[in-house]
Amino acid sequence: MNSPLPPSAAKAPGDTSAVELYEVRQKIYPRAVTGLFAGWRWSTVWLTQLVFYGLPWLTWNDRPAVLFALNERRFYLFGIVLYPQDFIYLTGLLVVAALSLFLFTAVAGRLWCGYACPQTVYTEIFMWIERRIEGDRPKRIRLDREPMSARKLSVKSVKHALWLGVAVWTGITFVGFFTPIRTLLGEIASASLGSWETFWVVFYGFATYGNAGFMREQVCKYMCPYARFQSAMFDRDTLIITYDGDRGEPRGPRAKKADPKGLGLGDCVNCGLCVEVCPTGIDIRKGLQYECIGCAACVDACDKVMDRMGYARGLIRYDTENGLANKWNRSQLTRRVVRPRVLVYTGVLLAITVALFTHLVLRTPLKVDIIRDRGSLGREVENGEIENVYRLQFINSAETGKRYRVTVSGIDTIRISSESEVSVERAGTRMVPVRVRVDAGKGTPGTNRIEFAIEAVDDKRVSVHEASTFYVPR
Repeated sequence: MNSPLPPSAAKAPGDTSAVELYEVRQKIYPRAVTGLFAGWRWSTVWLTQLVFYGLPWLTWNDRPAVLFALNERRFYLFGIVLYPQDFIYLTGLLVVAALSLFLFTAVAGRLWCGYACPQTVYTEIFMWIERRIEGDRPKRIRLDREPMSARKLSVKSVKHALWLGVAVWTGITFVGFFTPIRTLLGEIASASLGSWETFWVVFYGFATYGNAGFMREQVCKYMCPYARFQSAMFDRDTLIITYDGDRGEPRGPRAKKADPKGLGLGDCVNCGLCVEVCPTGIDIRKGLQYECIGCAACVDACDKVMDRMGYARGLIRYDTENGLANKWNRSQLTRRVVRPRVLVYTGVLLAITVALFTHLVLRTPLKVDIIRDRGSLGREVENGEIENVYRLQFINSAETGKRYRVTVSGIDTIRISSESEVSVERAGTRMVPVRVRVDAGKGTPGTNRIEFAIEAVDDKRVSVHEASTFYVPR
């Protein structure tokens, strides 16, 4: 069924003027809030930013501890070196991230959005700067309504300068995961930064400045797809931010010492603080809305009001639809949260995570790719021997240089006729031609299956076996 046009969109007969179908964005001025959940939120801000800004500066064996060296096609994660051939680990990591999101959402809704999403984190940082420069909500509203003046221009300029500083440093840090951060800063200082590094510093810095400084809740409401499909992962036992209407209604102001029951009122004093602190500007008293990012700022604000009024906390709280309807206590809620759906997500997530990291830690730090010389499948050399030539690409992902011994088997008298030991530098690759021969009359004409064995000279546990073919001319 089509919704009728709003009154402002109605037109008189014969009126050909344009009709605005989309509401112009109303700027939101979130009020500062303190409390348990605000403290948790700032803890995640500090934790995530210490990791993000700090990792590029850590070193490991005289190299960055975390570096995605795309030009070298190597990815360094502390003592682990990965190559494009290790793409399976990235796939596993994405599966772990997706299952984690499913699990967190099934348990407690948009926990990721409210506490750890980069959009939330940088918006919190930018709003903190804004409050320090312009003041809290009433002062910011008055400042924006004032005509432009020298004072207003200076205050706004300081704020935007600090925003740009954070944004640019964020862009530099992001690129520092791909180009060593010390090298990057040296290139910036000497004005010799490459075009791609320049592009990504500007792009990521501009995205941070625009998203956290201006777009804010618009990213969560309209750009992020998670808000649209989160309902598919919710059920009636998912913890969400809820308003207890049975307890709060009918709402209305009253004196602190007044008896709300005598006045026919609920516990909600209709102060509107839950709306003023909401970063997306919604009224949680209207029920769950897709714009709610689950940050619990309204919970902290309402609890403080309840404390001042002498009422019990929890008028706005984390609860479930079933819990709210059935008036369950915390132990009953906990038993329902730990339900089959959550247990399945948890079990699958743990199994994949353990398998992924176990395989990553125990993997052999050697890979060998064998490529036949297509220019000469097989040729006869001195004494009637048959020779095939191969190119062996050694990939040493260990943090120390290695020397490997190459042997071959599969045909009687088959042997390596060139250098059988190869040295490869730490975290390095090397392509080596290898000649393989058999005596005259050995092997069947055509293709013969053989196997190369490569093992480290100083560590027999580091070895790989690769199958190939040996061609005997007919």
